[in-house]
Amino acid sequence: MVICVLLARFALIAALGDRRALLAEPVALAPEAGGPQMVGEVSAAAEAFGLHSGMRLGEALARCPGLRLVPPDPDGVRSLWSELLDRLEGIGAAVESDRAGQAFFEAGGLTGIHGGNIEGVLASTRRALAGRDGSGAGRGARIGVAPARFSAYAAALKARPRRAAEMVSAGAVRAFLAPLPVRLLRSRAELAALPETLERLGIRTLGELAALPAPAMAERFGHPGLLALDLARGRDTPIEPRRPAEPVVERLALPEAASGPQLEHALVLLIARLLARPERRGRSLRSIALSARFVEGGTWRTAVTLRQASADPDRLRIVLTPKLSELPAPAESIAVEVEAFGPPAREQARLIDERGSAESRRERIGEAVRQARQAAGSDAALRVLAIDPESRLPERRAVLAPFPAEPAEERRR
Repeated sequence: MVICVLLARFALIAALGDRRALLAEPVALAPEAGGPQMVGEVSAAAEAFGLHSGMRLGEALARCPGLRLVPPDPDGVRSLWSELLDRLEGIGAAVESDRAGQAFFEAGGLTGIHGGNIEGVLASTRRALAGRDGSGAGRGARIGVAPARFSAYAAALKARPRRAAEMVSAGAVRAFLAPLPVRLLRSRAELAALPETLERLGIRTLGELAALPAPAMAERFGHPGLLALDLARGRDTPIEPRRPAEPVVERLALPEAASGPQLEHALVLLIARLLARPERRGRSLRSIALSARFVEGGTWRTAVTLRQASADPDRLRIVLTPKLSELPAPAESIAVEVEAFGPPAREQARLIDERGSAESRRERIGEAVRQARQAAGSDAALRVLAIDPESRLPERRAVLAPFPAEPAEERRR
């Protein structure tokens, strides 16, 4: 069985911090500085006025003149969610999480250490989320239990905060999903656009979708259609637990109204401190994040994936300095954090590199795949696999398949 932990309005809760009492009032996340003028997550009181995430700021204020806007805090969201995931992993859970406020893990291997049944695992999960004093950010989580990831997510949506988990048995999962709307498929990034098309075709529930024949779905929608059909029938892909990050971060407070050369000097100092950290253990850096806390509240964060992993301070400075010009407001502090490490920095290249050899070309392709996956996720690099080259239908001639990980890549991880 899969357990889904769902925390609604997590980004808004993280931005409010100690002011969570404001959730009883119409509150929304303000638009990101320099971004589209659309509100982020909204409180339940704001939803009563018809507000929702992604609504234009002018329309939101017209519907609710008393709306309070809270500066977004992406840095706070990241740190708070990482803390909650660490707590779940503290009870032995191998957690998968693609977005803040939503986590999945298998319950089967945990029953033996938490009372011998699923109820013991759920009780330990709630204690971990609530923290030692019972007032943690995860105390209001909704929990769903079902045979697969998608059905567990649907069960968590029906569960009530701080109440018993919604449980769906393997034999009842298809009947449970049948009356639910197809818009639930938007929870999967690769199916975000599919529900709108299905609704235009008159398919409004998962039960109606599950009744469609697989060949017709494959011919009309390809792989996304088959995935949606599996989800509607209660099947899903296996859980892929995350690799816990190694938090290596350096932060520096800035003098008032710091800009230009002052910011650049601060960045040089941060890079030097980062490379001197013992946690680096001589490794190069593959991905780095630059973040800032604003004087007026809120945070900003941007990540950079290096074309080639490096520990050269001059190269890191050249890569990160242009990002300082993207700061949308005066900052009271800036920070540099390692998101992913590369191979040891002392590793030397070959004296003679046969660029034309098949092995060399494969190594360069493997490095490009690693860079793409670090920047855009594990499914960023795909390959074309021929299925029926003689078919008259282009969709049947070839499909996209995951590019296989190289053994060298696995060793570096």
